[in-house]
Amino acid sequence: MFGELGAAVEVRRNDRVTITEIRRIQPQCTVVSPGPGRPEDAGISINIIKEFYKTMPIMGVCLGHQCIAAAIGGRVERGRGPVHGKVSSVVHSGEGIFKGLPNPFSATRYHSLVVLEEGLSPELSIVARAELGEVMAIRHLHYPLWGLQFHPESFSTAVGKMLIKNFLAVVQ
Repeated sequence: MFGELGAAVEVRRNDRVTITEIRRIQPQCTVVSPGPGRPEDAGISINIIKEFYKTMPIMGVCLGHQCIAAAIGGRVERGRGPVHGKVSSVVHSGEGIFKGLPNPFSATRYHSLVVLEEGLSPELSIVARAELGEVMAIRHLHYPLWGLQFHPESFSTAVGKMLIKNFLAVVQ
């Protein structure tokens, strides 16, 4: 979807890339993508966020969202139950990458873990929630760091392309 919007995309596995390589590549932004498991098992994803969030726009999707909370300060635990392929109504703040999107909108979720509001770093703000109050998106208060629990690339997330377009506008 990033490529469809004109972005040049290079994919690197979180267990086969180093911080030094990322510095050498000098990407304009980074997407920490979905995957199975917990943040602490996601290769160098947490270290990438810690190292670059002040100097490079970063978007975390699903596991990447959870990695942002783990990197900056927050707890990730099992949710009420697995939500794999579930479409939920998401209410958002209308700021940043959510600007101009319908409120609420439908988004597709594939996860068992959630970022908890309790213990979330004061540097992070909750900017979207699902209908039962689960945290669906966070952002850093001072840097272009965004986490989405849902999948913008999913066919059932109708506003996904607009979300990514808004993120890419931050990068420009």
